[in-house]
Amino acid sequence: MDYKQRFSDRVENYIKYRPGYPDEIIPTLQLEIGLMADDIIADIGSGTGLSAKLFLENGNTVYGVEPNEPMRKAAEGLLSEFDNFYSIHGSSESTNLKDNSIDLIVCAQAFHWFDRQKTKQEFHRIANYGAHFCLIWNDRKETEPFQIDYEKLIQEFAIDYNEISHRNITQNIIEDFYAPNKFKKFILNYEQYFDLDGLIGRIISSSYMPNEDHLNFPQLKNAIVHLFDKYKQNEIVTFAYETRVYLGKIK
Repeated sequence: MDYKQRFSDRVENYIKYRPGYPDEIIPTLQLEIGLMADDIIADIGSGTGLSAKLFLENGNTVYGVEPNEPMRKAAEGLLSEFDNFYSIHGSSESTNLKDNSIDLIVCAQAFHWFDRQKTKQEFHRIANYGAHFCLIWNDRKETEPFQIDYEKLIQEFAIDYNEISHRNITQNIIEDFYAPNKFKKFILNYEQYFDLDGLIGRIISSSYMPNEDHLNFPQLKNAIVHLFDKYKQNEIVTFAYETRVYLGKIK
């Protein structure tokens, strides 16, 4: 399946159950690169607008570049209160943004889908001189017992998880993308809390998991119920993340 269409049938669950990002990202960028409210942001692979919202609330103008129409339309609705949000039909390889127009390029939870060589060329085209690139991923804390069993469930039922996982993006790949510039890495914490319906929704918001119309969904649902019952406290399970933030000049 074309990665640009993978989430078309997941939008509702994506909106409800995917994690946002730590509020500390904004002060981290203010401290490290002097992020200002008048800086122009390009959020590449912006999806439903989860990362764009952080910058919109900071007063930034944000161009959300997203190839998937259902995801893009969802962002337009969810972020309609912000006059400083511009929804762009484009991709990392062809953003449809102007030359030398962007102060900060952001990519949250999407970089592993990109053609990196073409994307780097495009980022150099749209970036102002001295512009920065901020790469963000939410990683599940797999040292915790719940997350260890959650990973086992994914490995049992996922369709192509290992092939398309963002974990395939190594430190060397990231270094090559930023080169010849250097970058800094920051680790922040984030949590979500789910009842049973929320846990089901969180799992099937991932494109590599069987959706509700899949032949294997009944078995998957039974496994989720068992996992939830094993770890619930007051009918809630905690989903803990480490948010990795990479930050460096792109031009």
